[in-house]
Amino acid sequence: MEINKSSLPGSTEGRQTILLALLPFWTPSIPPLGISCLKSHLTSHGYHVVTDDANMIPSFREIYDDYFNEVELYVSKYRRGNFFNIGMEVMRNHLMAHFNYEDEAKYIELVKNIFYNTFYSEVNEGQIRSLNKILDEFYRRLDTYVCNLLEKEKPSVLGLSVFSGTLPASMYAFRLAKAKYPDITTVMGGGTFSMELHQGSPNFSYFLGKAPYIDKFIIGEGENLFLRYLQGKLPESQRVYTLKDIPDGNLDIHNVDVPSFTDFNLQAYPQLGAWSSRSCPFQCSFCSETVHWGAYRKKTPVQIVKELKSLYSQYGSQVFMMGDSLLNIVVDGVANEFLSDDAALYWDGYLRADPPVCDIDNTIRWRRGGLYRARLGVESGSQKILDIMHKKITVDQIKASVKALASAGVKTTTYWIVGHPGETEADFQQTLDLIEELKDDLWEAECNPFSYYLTGQVDSDLWMSEYQRVPLYPETARDMLITQTWILQDCEPVRQTIYERVSRFVEHCERLGIPNPYFEHEIYKADIRWKKLHKNAVPALVEFKDGNAYIDECKKVKKIIEVQKAELDSGEFSF
Repeated sequence: MEINKSSLPGSTEGRQTILLALLPFWTPSIPPLGISCLKSHLTSHGYHVVTDDANMIPSFREIYDDYFNEVELYVSKYRRGNFFNIGMEVMRNHLMAHFNYEDEAKYIELVKNIFYNTFYSEVNEGQIRSLNKILDEFYRRLDTYVCNLLEKEKPSVLGLSVFSGTLPASMYAFRLAKAKYPDITTVMGGGTFSMELHQGSPNFSYFLGKAPYIDKFIIGEGENLFLRYLQGKLPESQRVYTLKDIPDGNLDIHNVDVPSFTDFNLQAYPQLGAWSSRSCPFQCSFCSETVHWGAYRKKTPVQIVKELKSLYSQYGSQVFMMGDSLLNIVVDGVANEFLSDDAALYWDGYLRADPPVCDIDNTIRWRRGGLYRARLGVESGSQKILDIMHKKITVDQIKASVKALASAGVKTTTYWIVGHPGETEADFQQTLDLIEELKDDLWEAECNPFSYYLTGQVDSDLWMSEYQRVPLYPETARDMLITQTWILQDCEPVRQTIYERVSRFVEHCERLGIPNPYFEHEIYKADIRWKKLHKNAVPALVEFKDGNAYIDECKKVKKIIEVQKAELDSGEFSF
């Protein structure tokens, strides 16, 4: 039966508004790509959509800085590890407990537990109360911000894109919106459903009961799911929607609009976002990408270049970060398209260290076609661990890929996982040794501790059969944390060893002079170092900030023969 569209939430009749937002805390390197894609898709079907990124609000950034500055006073430098990554784990759990606690004594004890199980450092009650004042101020500011936003936009639908770090603020905002405006339809989507709130986990079922103020959940690729809900083509009695509810509903990525960034102050972001594919053709043990997106699909190189040129024409940005899991399948075609085009645009994204990336002739051609930065998930320097992870790459391929990209001047960001099940001290030492060997060819080295989820990862079922799973925090904390963290018992390495190795990894990179830049001034310093190390180095990111400058140096890059590279390594360009 055809449903009257004007009777539905988000109808364009009377200019009703769908408000899509990303709340703190999320690192804003690009405008939120997910809600920008949703906006363009829904707008093309006649809906009025407003997008908002609260992470760019200075008052929230102040809270973030205040919290981490305070934590620095309580945790020694050599226990902080990858501070802003694992520190976010602490802040997120602290924010969630602060939002939900009823018994103060139990709350204080839980926060002590949270700090110990991440930094393995003790904090006292006075220090916790000092941090609590910062969180009190955060929720005061969030309350004011959300109320003002709802009053300004008067949405009939509030949709929040939710990730691990944004979950506490999102829950607070949903509850506040429903209390003030009961007729608003509240809708939750985002990457959290591929991790701690995976649909098959006990966390998810518990969360549904604890968040009655959230009307609908959109899980997985959201464009067509959200659209069909708004069109009244999904059962209103249903609360959770997945792609199984629309078997033909995978997005036709060959016929999509470019993301809409019209609501954002783009000068505040280092880069602009785009994408060329959905899902991933590989199945790494720890990953949830294929679980979230389903079958792998990719655009054609002609389409990708056309879209990047369209975004440049609309917004003026020359530098793009591609939101794909991997660019390997399209990188050659995209570079070749740009080589036959007058446009000079720069793009960075994720690559596997596979054989084509090992070839300097390929990386030079990609550099000429605009490849700016390669984000390599190398994960480990141990072949044994790479095999356990199903990475289907070798240590020699990692070495050759990093060297080939660096020789072409492409910035090399390398991601490493510390503490994957089965990693021994000898395996970890091989990682440290590989980093030392490659130090001058690494623009960045970032590590993260291995995280385990009950469901949602490629090897979740395998680990369930091999190890006992236990909650990290006591069951009495469940009402405060909402989502429980799980660990594998009788599995080496144990959590404390993992986090100690993360701290050793960071110390090792600092000693070698390898950056892990987080703030803008750190990115600038990393770019200057890169220019000193590599004659073919891409322009510093700050160079693209001049709106009047059009940079096309990529078209003129030449291959540097190996003997010249050796001179750089040992001579005036060493760092």
